[in-house]
Amino acid sequence: MTSFFIIIFYKFVHRFEKHTMEHSDYFYLGYINKSIGTKGDVSFQLETDQPYAYAKLSMIFIDIKGSLIPYLIEKISIKGNKAQVHLQDIDNAEKSGLLIGSKLHLPMSLLPKLKGNSFYFHEVIGYTVEDKSYGQLGIITEISDQGPQAIFQIDHQGTEILIPIIDDFVKNVDRKKKTILVETPEGLIDLYLQS
Repeated sequence: MTSFFIIIFYKFVHRFEKHTMEHSDYFYLGYINKSIGTKGDVSFQLETDQPYAYAKLSMIFIDIKGSLIPYLIEKISIKGNKAQVHLQDIDNAEKSGLLIGSKLHLPMSLLPKLKGNSFYFHEVIGYTVEDKSYGQLGIITEISDQGPQAIFQIDHQGTEILIPIIDDFVKNVDRKKKTILVETPEGLIDLYLQS
Protein backbone atom coordinates (compact mmCIF):
# COMPACT_ATOMS: atom_id res chain seq x y z
CA MET A 1 0.00 0.00 0.00
CA THR A 2 2.83 2.39 0.88
CA SER A 3 4.59 1.76 -2.44
CA PHE A 4 1.33 2.61 -4.25
CA PHE A 5 1.26 6.08 -2.63
CA ILE A 6 4.95 6.60 -3.39
CA ILE A 7 4.30 5.85 -7.08
CA ILE A 8 1.33 8.26 -7.14
CA PHE A 9 3.43 10.98 -5.46
CA TYR A 10 6.28 10.59 -7.94
CA LYS A 11 3.83 10.75 -10.86
CA PHE A 12 2.42 13.92 -9.29
CA VAL A 13 5.91 15.40 -8.90
CA HIS A 14 6.85 14.44 -12.46
CA ARG A 15 3.70 16.11 -13.78
CA PHE A 16 4.64 19.36 -12.03
CA GLU A 17 8.29 19.11 -13.09
CA LYS A 18 7.13 19.41 -16.71
CA HIS A 19 5.74 22.84 -15.85
CA THR A 20 8.62 24.08 -13.74
CA MET A 21 10.11 26.26 -16.46
CA GLU A 22 6.93 28.36 -16.51
CA HIS A 23 7.88 30.50 -13.51
CA SER A 24 5.22 33.02 -14.56
CA ASP A 25 2.58 30.52 -13.35
CA TYR A 26 3.97 30.84 -9.81
CA PHE A 27 4.50 33.66 -7.36
CA TYR A 28 7.48 34.22 -5.09
CA LEU A 29 6.70 33.65 -1.41
CA GLY A 30 10.11 33.92 0.23
CA TYR A 31 13.19 31.81 0.79
CA ILE A 32 14.72 29.24 3.14
CA ASN A 33 16.96 31.21 5.46
CA LYS A 34 18.34 28.51 7.77
CA SER A 35 18.31 24.94 8.99
CA ILE A 36 16.85 24.27 12.46
CA GLY A 37 18.03 21.43 14.69
CA THR A 38 19.14 17.97 13.62
CA LYS A 39 15.85 16.54 12.28
CA GLY A 40 15.77 18.50 9.04
CA ASP A 41 13.50 21.41 9.96
CA VAL A 42 14.03 24.64 8.04
CA SER A 43 13.05 28.26 8.53
CA PHE A 44 11.11 30.01 5.78
CA GLN A 45 11.45 33.79 5.50
CA LEU A 46 8.00 34.76 4.19
CA GLU A 47 8.10 37.97 2.15
CA THR A 48 4.41 38.78 2.33
CA ASP A 49 2.10 41.12 4.23
CA GLN A 50 -0.14 38.16 5.11
CA PRO A 51 2.10 35.37 6.46
CA TYR A 52 -0.75 33.70 8.39
CA ALA A 53 -2.64 33.13 5.12
CA TYR A 54 -0.12 30.32 4.55
CA ALA A 55 -0.48 28.61 7.94
CA LYS A 56 -2.09 25.51 6.41
CA LEU A 57 0.22 24.97 3.45
CA SER A 58 0.57 21.32 2.50
CA MET A 59 3.05 21.82 -0.36
CA ILE A 60 5.68 24.30 -1.44
CA PHE A 61 7.67 24.64 -4.67
CA ILE A 62 11.39 25.14 -4.09
CA ASP A 63 13.59 26.62 -6.81
CA ILE A 64 16.48 24.21 -7.27
CA LYS A 65 18.82 25.14 -10.10
CA GLY A 66 16.05 26.92 -11.99
CA SER A 67 13.42 24.18 -11.62
CA LEU A 68 10.49 24.47 -9.23
CA ILE A 69 10.38 21.18 -7.34
CA PRO A 70 7.32 20.37 -5.17
CA TYR A 71 7.90 19.35 -1.54
CA LEU A 72 5.17 18.11 0.78
CA ILE A 73 4.95 19.97 4.09
CA GLU A 74 4.47 17.72 7.12
CA LYS A 75 4.41 20.47 9.72
CA ILE A 76 4.39 24.27 9.63
CA SER A 77 4.38 26.83 12.43
CA ILE A 78 4.28 30.55 11.61
CA LYS A 79 5.51 33.33 13.88
CA GLY A 80 5.65 36.80 12.36
CA ASN A 81 7.19 36.57 8.90
CA LYS A 82 9.03 33.34 9.66
CA ALA A 83 7.81 29.76 9.53
CA GLN A 84 9.40 26.66 11.03
CA VAL A 85 8.73 23.87 8.55
CA HIS A 86 9.33 20.14 8.33
CA LEU A 87 9.40 18.91 4.73
CA GLN A 88 8.72 15.29 3.83
CA ASP A 89 11.93 13.31 3.14
CA ILE A 90 14.13 16.05 4.64
CA ASP A 91 15.04 14.25 7.84
CA ASN A 92 18.46 15.53 8.86
CA ALA A 93 20.49 18.73 9.04
CA GLU A 94 22.67 17.72 6.09
CA LYS A 95 19.68 17.53 3.73
CA SER A 96 18.05 20.69 5.05
CA GLY A 97 21.36 22.55 4.85
CA LEU A 98 21.41 22.02 1.07
CA LEU A 99 18.17 24.02 0.78
CA ILE A 100 19.37 27.17 2.54
CA GLY A 101 18.98 30.20 0.29
CA SER A 102 16.50 28.45 -2.04
CA LYS A 103 13.52 30.53 -3.17
CA LEU A 104 9.97 29.45 -2.38
CA HIS A 105 7.09 29.61 -4.85
CA LEU A 106 3.40 28.76 -5.03
CA PRO A 107 0.93 28.55 -7.94
CA MET A 108 -0.79 31.85 -8.76
CA SER A 109 -4.14 30.23 -7.95
CA LEU A 110 -3.17 30.22 -4.24
CA LEU A 111 -2.68 33.99 -3.98
CA PRO A 112 -5.19 35.47 -1.53
CA LYS A 113 -7.53 37.88 -3.35
CA LEU A 114 -6.88 41.53 -2.55
CA LYS A 115 -9.54 44.22 -2.42
CA GLY A 116 -9.65 48.00 -2.47
CA ASN A 117 -6.42 49.79 -3.30
CA SER A 118 -4.17 46.86 -2.36
CA PHE A 119 -2.71 44.97 -5.31
CA TYR A 120 -0.01 42.53 -6.33
CA PHE A 121 2.66 43.98 -8.59
CA HIS A 122 2.16 41.35 -11.30
CA GLU A 123 -1.61 41.99 -11.22
CA VAL A 124 -1.43 45.61 -12.45
CA ILE A 125 1.02 45.24 -15.33
CA GLY A 126 -0.93 46.54 -18.35
CA TYR A 127 -3.23 48.75 -16.26
CA THR A 128 -3.78 52.34 -17.38
CA VAL A 129 -2.63 55.02 -14.94
CA GLU A 130 -4.63 58.23 -14.64
CA ASP A 131 -3.46 61.25 -12.66
CA LYS A 132 -6.02 63.54 -10.98
CA SER A 133 -4.39 66.63 -12.51
CA TYR A 134 -2.97 65.34 -15.81
CA GLY A 135 -5.54 62.73 -16.84
CA GLN A 136 -4.42 59.55 -18.58
CA LEU A 137 -0.67 59.01 -18.26
CA GLY A 138 -0.19 55.65 -19.95
CA ILE A 139 0.21 51.91 -19.39
CA ILE A 140 2.17 50.24 -16.59
CA THR A 141 4.87 48.26 -18.39
CA GLU A 142 6.79 47.13 -15.33
CA ILE A 143 7.15 47.63 -11.60
CA SER A 144 10.65 48.08 -10.26
CA ASP A 145 11.08 46.87 -6.69
CA GLN A 146 14.87 46.57 -6.63
CA GLY A 147 15.44 49.69 -4.54
CA PRO A 148 13.99 50.81 -1.22
CA GLN A 149 10.85 52.10 -2.97
CA ALA A 150 8.76 50.22 -5.53
CA ILE A 151 8.07 52.27 -8.69
CA PHE A 152 5.46 52.19 -11.46
CA GLN A 153 7.16 52.31 -14.87
CA ILE A 154 4.62 53.86 -17.23
CA ASP A 155 4.80 54.19 -21.00
CA HIS A 156 3.44 57.62 -22.00
CA GLN A 157 3.57 57.72 -25.83
CA GLY A 158 7.15 56.44 -25.83
CA THR A 159 8.28 58.46 -22.80
CA GLU A 160 8.84 56.59 -19.54
CA ILE A 161 7.23 58.08 -16.43
CA LEU A 162 8.30 56.78 -13.02
CA ILE A 163 5.91 57.11 -10.08
CA PRO A 164 6.76 55.80 -6.60
CA ILE A 165 4.16 53.36 -5.28
CA ILE A 166 3.09 55.16 -2.12
CA ASP A 167 -0.29 54.70 -0.43
CA ASP A 168 -0.89 58.47 -0.44
CA PHE A 169 -0.38 58.59 -4.23
CA VAL A 170 -2.67 55.65 -5.11
CA LYS A 171 -6.26 56.89 -4.86
CA ASN A 172 -8.21 54.10 -6.58
CA VAL A 173 -7.61 50.70 -8.17
CA ASP A 174 -10.40 49.71 -10.55
CA ARG A 175 -9.97 46.04 -11.44
CA LYS A 176 -12.91 45.99 -13.84
CA LYS A 177 -11.63 48.90 -15.93
CA LYS A 178 -7.97 47.99 -15.27
CA THR A 179 -7.11 51.52 -14.22
CA ILE A 180 -5.24 53.08 -11.32
CA LEU A 181 -6.00 56.64 -10.27
CA VAL A 182 -3.05 58.48 -8.73
CA GLU A 183 -2.52 61.92 -7.26
CA THR A 184 1.13 62.87 -7.59
CA PRO A 185 2.95 65.83 -6.05
CA GLU A 186 3.03 69.00 -8.12
CA GLY A 187 5.91 68.97 -10.60
CA LEU A 188 6.57 65.21 -10.64
CA ILE A 189 4.84 64.51 -13.95
CA ASP A 190 6.22 67.73 -15.45
CA LEU A 191 9.74 66.35 -15.00
CA TYR A 192 8.95 63.70 -17.61
CA LEU A 193 6.59 65.52 -19.95
CA GLN A 194 8.78 68.61 -20.37
CA SER A 195 12.03 66.75 -21.11
